[in-house]
Amino acid sequence: MRKILGPLALLVAVVGAAPTSFAQTLTPYDYPWCALYPDNSGAGGARSCYYTSYEQCRETMSGIGGTCIRSPYYHEPQRAPARYKRY
Repeated sequence: MRKILGPLALLVAVVGAAPTSFAQTLTPYDYPWCALYPDNSGAGGARSCYYTSYEQCRETMSGIGGTCIRSPYYHEPQRAPARYKRY
């Protein structure tokens, strides 16, 4: 029985730790649109840059009165240059 519990405990520990080690954390640099929330003090409101499309941002802002802008943090992924075949 003890011979089984040691490897079983090791397997549970490895499998339990695996999802956390492969998780990807998304940052404002990963999204192209930001929402600017209104602030009544005139000093400007908060900015949230977690929107994948302009439409998604506008739907969130509807009824709140905020605005949507392109994210100053986002940079589109670099694409590989086109390769031409030589004949």
